[in-house]
Parts: sequence; structure tokens; C-alpha cells
Amino acid sequence: MQTSSDRHEYPAHWEADVVLRDGGTARIRPITVDDAERLVSFYEQVSDESKYYRFFAPYPRLSAKDVHRFTHHDFVDRVGLAAAVGDDFIGTVRYDRIGAGGRPATGAEADEAEVAFLVQDAHQGRGVASALLEHIAAVARERGIRRFAAEVLPANTKMIKVFTDAGYRQKRSFEDGVVRLEFDLEPTDRSLAVQYAREQRAEARSVQRLLAPGAVAVIGTGRAPGGVGRSILDNIRDGGFTGRLYAVNGALPEGRKELDGVPAFRSVRDIDGPVDLAVVAVPAEGVPEVVAECGEHDVQGLVVISAGYAESGPEGRERQRALVRQARSHGMRIIGPNSFGVINTSPEVRLNASLAPDMPRAGRIGLFAQSGAIGVALLSRLHRRGGGVTGVTGLSTFVSSGNRADVSGNDVLQYWYEDADTDVALMYLESIGNPRKFTRLARRTAAAKPLVVVQGARHGAGPRGHAVRATQLPHATVSALLRQAGVIRVDTITELVDAGLLLARQPLPAGPRVAILGNSESLGLLTYDACLAEGLRPHPPQDLTTAASAADFHAALSRALADDSSDAVVVTAIPSVGEGSDGDAALAEALRSAAAEQPTKPVLVVHVELGGLAEALSAATSTAPQPGASGPAPKTGDTRTGERADPRTGADEGAEADGKGTPGPVPPPEGAHPIPAYPAAERAVRALAQAVAYGQWRRDAADPGKVPEYEDIDERGAAALIKGLLARGQGLTLTTDATCELLAAYGVHVHRALPAPTPDAAAAAARALGYPVALKATAPHLRHRADLGGVRLDLADEEQLRRAYAELTELFGSPEELRPVVQRMAPRGVDTVVRAVIDPAAGAVLSFGLAGAASQLLGDMAHRLIPVTDRDATSLVRSIRTAPLLFGWRGSAPVDTPALEELMLRVSRLVHDHPEVVAVTLEPVVVAPHGISVLGASVRLAPPPARDDQGPRTLPPTY
Repeated sequence: MQTSSDRHEYPAHWEADVVLRDGGTARIRPITVDDAERLVSFYEQVSDESKYYRFFAPYPRLSAKDVHRFTHHDFVDRVGLAAAVGDDFIGTVRYDRIGAGGRPATGAEADEAEVAFLVQDAHQGRGVASALLEHIAAVARERGIRRFAAEVLPANTKMIKVFTDAGYRQKRSFEDGVVRLEFDLEPTDRSLAVQYAREQRAEARSVQRLLAPGAVAVIGTGRAPGGVGRSILDNIRDGGFTGRLYAVNGALPEGRKELDGVPAFRSVRDIDGPVDLAVVAVPAEGVPEVVAECGEHDVQGLVVISAGYAESGPEGRERQRALVRQARSHGMRIIGPNSFGVINTSPEVRLNASLAPDMPRAGRIGLFAQSGAIGVALLSRLHRRGGGVTGVTGLSTFVSSGNRADVSGNDVLQYWYEDADTDVALMYLESIGNPRKFTRLARRTAAAKPLVVVQGARHGAGPRGHAVRATQLPHATVSALLRQAGVIRVDTITELVDAGLLLARQPLPAGPRVAILGNSESLGLLTYDACLAEGLRPHPPQDLTTAASAADFHAALSRALADDSSDAVVVTAIPSVGEGSDGDAALAEALRSAAAEQPTKPVLVVHVELGGLAEALSAATSTAPQPGASGPAPKTGDTRTGERADPRTGADEGAEADGKGTPGPVPPPEGAHPIPAYPAAERAVRALAQAVAYGQWRRDAADPGKVPEYEDIDERGAAALIKGLLARGQGLTLTTDATCELLAAYGVHVHRALPAPTPDAAAAAARALGYPVALKATAPHLRHRADLGGVRLDLADEEQLRRAYAELTELFGSPEELRPVVQRMAPRGVDTVVRAVIDPAAGAVLSFGLAGAASQLLGDMAHRLIPVTDRDATSLVRSIRTAPLLFGWRGSAPVDTPALEELMLRVSRLVHDHPEVVAVTLEPVVVAPHGISVLGASVRLAPPPARDDQGPRTLPPTY
């Protein structure tokens, strides 16, 4: 480490793991005096051309003076960072602070630095320099440097592109044969967009390497059938994996070269050829040796099935940390440990590296589960035809993250966002490690394809294997923020499947208007009631009577779909007496053909005791691989039917792929949408309501609104005030005067409340403010609780004031206990509350609701992420259940909601502009027919929390 003469201790917080452009990982860390040999070795592997570009002259080797200069830093004015894989450097960057004339300088008054890079030729094109630039820029900003300068030879186009593509505001000049670039380091909208785009490509590529490998080794395959490793090997082979498959068993007898026809080896190092993915199924104590061997063989990624990690306690958690550190040191990413496995049904891959015995049908749904058991349940529900939601709907990919020590739902979202094979994403989450990032990624993903999420462990701690950031927000608030980001939040895995099947099979509804038709009046009325309960706008049900034929259903559905007054159609069906499977098939064909004629509106079917109808709907419009199409390789001699697989079609003779013994599905017509069937009206309508809300969100997201500018905001004055207040301590709740002054800088004016420790003081305060006044007790147990009698309003003169003072002290105790204040009366209106808080995990959140015990008891609060746009503010006011009270409920006068929205926008700006403002509460805010009155306010300041979403790209630390 650094010597005692250095000015700063080693900055360990600059260390970070990053994902590079090709999906591999590297570690970025400060360069120290201990790195002399590594630096020399690194430099020897750089080409002469790259050395020339770095030093503008032939420079075959580093001198001892060079090595000393490049390894001795003070971490303030001279800083060097290296990107390393294992123990080897693959790239370096350094800056030197400069002053006037480009001479070396020290001190904060010199805010410019010269920066230079060098990347090993074998690693150029992997995004190493871009990642190093992000991190060295963050370091420079931390050390008071605001601008970088770089001199580059014109022929060094790669390095010029690194600078110009970064998105910073820059200036370019050309002098003496050298291009000089100068750019500010303050993040811009463009630089953040560039950073996020690079993050998305890199993380998506890292997941793609795990899901679409060219060669897979299963490590820990038993010599005899059975066991975890052997089962996964069989599943990969029987699923028809298109790449190369290897079995690895350290106890394999000498001379044995195969396991059930799969090439077998004692170590992954013995495999002659590259291995992209290793599936590890050995006891936890043997995993480090396996990871080391995989690293030596340049394996790209790991799926660790092995258990015995963080889920088993402190010792296991440390074992998990060590596993991630070891894998990342070799540039590998990990799914797991304690994972159920991964599946990719793409015909080009056909990978079933999981404990699921059957390869799911190929389809358009991506599935992510943190729980192996829930993953099994979801795979089963999506796969089977009978019971629950019926119909054949297939998967594109499945990921079971286990303890998600490395690869998480965020990474998989990055992959699904650009995956052309995935139309709908379903996620079962038990914890969200980085809610701020998840919300950002979810918003972008939801703008392109539906994202449905169910969260387990909502009312307690998450699984022991998951390391998550502490959040101060209740689950309901987190759910509201996810919905704001376009996430379709459901409460059960049944609802997850219900919504997923509808969204995968049908177009989005254009609105909430629902046509209902069927052959049961009672079932139609149940559906009608369910629509009303879910906030939809149903038309009166059309009863076709029990005598309705398939042709009658076809005609009625065609009319409903052609009717411009409906946005979706729910068909209800009960069995007809004397009709069997032939009748079910005819009805299914009638519905399918009618829906195909008008494919722009969603159609759902509610069936009662009509398993044959659901089967027929699925068979007529299956998304499963069809006979003759590429699909999973069959198991030879499959014992489920007693028949051998037909080599011509890849299907069992006389049996469908699911082994039910029913006829195989036929291809749907071109452009047809499979029709989802539900066994209960409530489930169908709930799924439809979620699709309606999501469709409305998509339309709203196209115009998200803007964050307005207000000319009377004094941002600089507020910053100076905050700086002065924080100088008194690390965190403090502001006094009343300081609170009023800070809020006034943003145009939020609080009604003065004067203390009244005695009746005489109360009278003097009232004379100063002017009658009429209010007398309030501000003790914690009485504050904002008018229902307890601690407030007296409309006191017109001193006599009434003194009488009210005596009543309060008689009822509640001495003035010292009551802490009474006097405040001028505000115009009558609706009492509301506006809050803002910076949560360490979710970020800055603005909340709104009506004041009073009833709203608090019911949890009737709405939430939005800061910064809030004008459209956000408008929707926020209308999102609470008690919103009708603001808009003239039961003949009352509507209140000034535009003024309320402006208030919320100003509070949002305050918190967004000054992250030191960690909490704001305005209560009550009285909204009158004309104008608003803020009668109470509190503000808390603290040093701003780290904003990792705006810093350089990093992987989560090894908790």
C-alpha cells in the first residue's frame, strides 16, 4: 500500500467490479506501490503501436523512474486506476492535476486534470477504456476536479471515440499535430444516457453468455443415474441442446470416457476445447477448486446449483462472498448459488440446464424466480393444460437465481429488454437488492413489453440467502412506486400466470369498456359485478341462452368486436346438455375464427366445467412447436406413453408433447391470437383490469410530462442556507424559523405559528397575527390530531382565546405538556398532507394524502418518485381513494387542486435539487376553493446519501 508520506489513505471505496462490453467482468482499483511488477508485465504485453499512441514516441519499456511515477500516487492530485482480471492488469488510466499553462498543481483551486489511458491490445474493444473513464471521472469529481484535458494523436481514433462518445460537454482543438480535448465532468443527461446504454448492453450480454452457450460442462455428474448433477446432465441431453455437452466428475475411473454417451472428464481443464458455461453441482466445500479450474480454462460463466451458502447462516454467507470474489477475479458471472437452473427454449439453443425434468414448450414468456420451489410451481402451471388457467403457452427463457449472489433480476431485465424472443416478462421476487435501479430498468422494459411481478416475503424479512439494502418504506409504498414504473403488480403466483397468459396471447385493450356475452345469465352477471369491482366499465351482459350454438357465439362475438363502444370482450360459457368434446371443439373454433376477424381487441373466455373447451381453445391456437418444426429432441423410448418417438416429427405417436395422450395441436392461422380461458370470472376480470391499467400506462408514458421551472426559486440561496445549517452537525431537524426560510426559497410559504406558554402570551400572539386565530396543542401525542380536541378554531377575540386556553389546559394538562401555539385562521378547505423522504434503497419519494386519523388508518397515501413531473402531480392528487373530497363530493365546493399540484412540484424540486434535504413534511396543507395554506412544516437535513445510480457502472459488492 501507500507509504506514510502519501497524503491520503488507500481509498478502498474506489474498488469496484464492472461488466465489460462482451459480458465478462473486471475489477477496477487504485494503483499502489505494490503494483510495480504487475505494471511492468502489463506494459510488456502492449503493442509498440499502442505505446506510441500513449507517449507520442517509440517507448519500448518503462524506466525505473516511470514505474515509480506510475505507482506512487497521493490519491488527490495524482491518481491511477487499473482494470484487472485476476492478478493481471488489462488497462490503466491516470490523471494529474494541472493549473495555468498545463503545469502540475495542487489544491482545490486547480480544478483541471490531464488524463491518459493505456489498454492492452488483446482487450481493446471490450469497453475497458469507457469503464475506466467513468470511474476516474467519479474519482476526480470527489477530489474537486471539474474538467479533464487529454492530448491524443489524430491516428488514435479509438481513444478519440472513447472521449467523444462519453456524452460530456467538450471542446476540441488541434495544435502541433495533436488533438486536444477538454470536457467538463459534471454528468449530463446525455452522459447518463450513454452510461445507462452501455450498462444495458454489457449486462444483457453477460446474461446472454449464460443462457446461450456453445458448450456446457456439468461438474458433479454421478457415475450412476440419479443425483442432482446427473439429473441436470440428462435434462440437457434429453432437451436437445444444440451445443457441445460434457460431463465432469473428479472421481471418474481412469479410462472411462463417457457417461450415457456424453463425453466425460475428471476435470474441466482436461476438456479439449472451449467451455462457455459450467453447471456446478458439487458440495459447497468443493466449489472453490471447481471455480479455480473453470477460471484456468477460461469458462465464461457459472450456474451454481450447490447449496450451503448464505441461506445456511454466517459461515455460509462468508463462503458465498468468497465464491463471488473468486468467480469475478476470473471474469465470470454466477447464477446462484442454490439455484434451480436455467432454461432457454430457442431452437438455436434448446438448453434445459435445470432440475425440471421436461423441456418447456417454446413460447414468448420470460420467467424469473428467486425461489426454486416457486419456479417449479410456475413452470408446472404454465406447462400443464388442465386445472387453473388452461392452454398451451410456452417459455422463451427461465432463470432461477437462488441466492442471487451475483446475477439478479436487474441483469435479466437488461437481457429481456432487447431479447426478440421474449414478449412478456414474469418475475417472482422475494427481495429487491437495488430498488432504485430496478425501478429505472422496469420503467424502460415496461415501455416495450409487459412486466408482471409478484413479491414474496412482503410482511417480513426476505430469505436469509439474500443480501438487501435496508429500506424505510412500507411494502405498499414500494408497490406503488413499481406500478408508477409500469410494473404490473400482482399478489399471488396464480394472478402472475393469469395476467401473463393474457398479455402473451392478446392485444392490449384500448380502454376499460367491456362487452360480456355468453350462454349463462348468472355467469354474465358475476362477470359484470367483477368488472365493476375492478374499476372497469362493463356493458350489460348479453345472454345468448343455454340453447346458443357455436354459430350464435361466433355471430355475437363478431358483433361485440366490431362495436366501437367496447375495448375488450369476455365470453362466458357453461356446458350444453348432451354435447361432448365435439361441441367444445366447435365452440372453440367459432370463438377463434371470430376473434381472428377482429384481432385488435382482447378476448377472454370464462368457462365452468368445460375442460374440453379450454383444451380445444389451446389446441386450435397453440404457441407450442408444431409437428415438423424444430423443437426439443425427444427421449428415445419415452416410458410415459409406452411408444417410441416418431423420428419424423419429433413427437410421440398417439400422444401430445405433454404426455396426456390427446391429439397434438394444430398450427393457428396467420395473425391469430390464442384465447386464454379462465375457470372463474373474478380471475379473468382481474387479469383484464391489469391489462387495461398497463395499456393506459403505456399511453401515458409516451408523454411523461415535464418538471416545470419556477422563476421565483432561489436554488443558490437554499444551497448556502443548507451548507451553513449542516456545518452545525451531521443531521438535524430544522427549527421553525429555519424551516420557513428554506421552504420560502422554493416558494413554499408557511403560516406563522407563535408559541403561547401563557394566556397572556397567547393574547399577545393573537394581537400580532390578527383575529380570528386558532389555538393548537403541539405536543407529540396531540399534534395533527384535531379529533382528540387539541385544537380550537375561529377564535374571534381575546375573550374566546382565553376561554379556549383554559379549556385546553384543564383537559390535557399544563402548558409545558401541551406546548400551545397561536396561528392566524386560514380559509376553510380540505386538510391534506404532503411528504418527501429520501429512502436509502428506493431514492427520493413524494407522498400525498388527506390529513387525519381515518386516512392514516386506511393507509390512503399515494406516492411518486422524485423528480415529479406535472403529469405525475396531477395523477398523484387523483390516486388516493378519498380524492372525491377534493372535487366537489356530495355538493361541496371543489378545491384548488392546481395550487396543490404546484406545491408538490415545488417540494419535489427542493428535494431533487438538494439531496441533503432528506425529509420534508407539510401538515396540514389546507386546500381551499381558492389557494392553499401550509399550516405546519418540518424539514430534516443530513449529508446526502450516495447516488449509485448516477455514479460509474459497478456490480453489487460481495456482501
